[in-house]
Amino acid sequence: MSEKNKPIRIGIVVGEASGDILGSGLMAALKARLPNVQFEGIAGPRMLALGAESLFPMERLSVMGLVEPLKRLPELLKIRRSLRRHFTDNPPDLFIGVDSPDFTLTLEAALKAEGIPTVHYVSPSVWAWRQGRIKKIARAVDHMLTLLPFEAKFYRENQVPVTFVGHPLADEIPLQVDTVSERKALGFERDDRVIALLPGSRGGEVRMLGPLFLQTARWCHQRHPDIKFVIPAASQQRMVEIEEQLKDYPELPITLLDGQSRRAVSAADCVLIASGTATLETMLLKKPMVVTYKLGRLTSMIVSRMLHTPWVSLPNLLAQKELVPEILQNDAIPENLGAALMRYFDDPLLGDHLQREFFEMHQQLRRNASERAADAVLGLLDAGSESDKQ
Repeated sequence: MSEKNKPIRIGIVVGEASGDILGSGLMAALKARLPNVQFEGIAGPRMLALGAESLFPMERLSVMGLVEPLKRLPELLKIRRSLRRHFTDNPPDLFIGVDSPDFTLTLEAALKAEGIPTVHYVSPSVWAWRQGRIKKIARAVDHMLTLLPFEAKFYRENQVPVTFVGHPLADEIPLQVDTVSERKALGFERDDRVIALLPGSRGGEVRMLGPLFLQTARWCHQRHPDIKFVIPAASQQRMVEIEEQLKDYPELPITLLDGQSRRAVSAADCVLIASGTATLETMLLKKPMVVTYKLGRLTSMIVSRMLHTPWVSLPNLLAQKELVPEILQNDAIPENLGAALMRYFDDPLLGDHLQREFFEMHQQLRRNASERAADAVLGLLDAGSESDKQ
């Protein structure tokens, strides 16, 4: 096979569903320009459908918190060592780590030391906490791709090559959402009052936050019996867990969905949501929200000492002010969460204001992210090809 027709091999590792979405978008953009490109590493279902080869199941990397992953540390280290050997023995033209920084950055550093160009897609929250990680990132990454504009500013200030690509969700989600149609699709009436409950996509989140969300729904229902609720389960496994929790709340008018989180949020008046990527999607759908989270006691103590920002939710971080309530840790009790949700029904102008803010933020993030990310990757590949010729 001639050098000209030699397939381009890209190593790529993702660790959870959100990374699979980003990785598949980037893969599609690259495949459109490089028909002979091959991808291998750890891939989710969307990436597998595009032809990626996964050496390990993505689910094995899906862990949460600081303390919880320690239980799985031997397995995670074994997987990372195996990937390092594989890519060192069979060097790809470029390696991309998608999110999951505690796993991928160490791998990227090892591969970069072997002369393999590295890209990291999705900045870790280094601007918010554990800022000393920027030195490790600089050693590990030839180019950082950020989803948010304030992240790129931080990397430029620290002399790390960076491109702000925008967010693929902002490209995918329309600027206007048809709430009436989405309600009809779920069997709700146009004038129903609906709250969406999103306790998270991981098992640990659902176990910790699911009962709290249902207790909050009970608190709201006792005061406003006309309110209805919808819960989109992130997977079949999460659905089974939530169904078990619902047995303790037979009186609540709750619609449980298998997936369909975007439809559930679109149909709602407001959303009770676990802090995380889903808050961005909820913002892009222009829905008022109350953000909450609970970490294990030790994890919470560690995080609180390292945090360098007054906010944890993406809408507030993007706005650099408190747009939506963040009710965390010991403050996250049904009375506080329920009262915050009821404010949106009691003061419609509050929701209207949020929707205007969210619309402007949506436009800021709407940058054709996958194509911009592909541009940056191709630039690094081209630079590598030129240096090989010299």
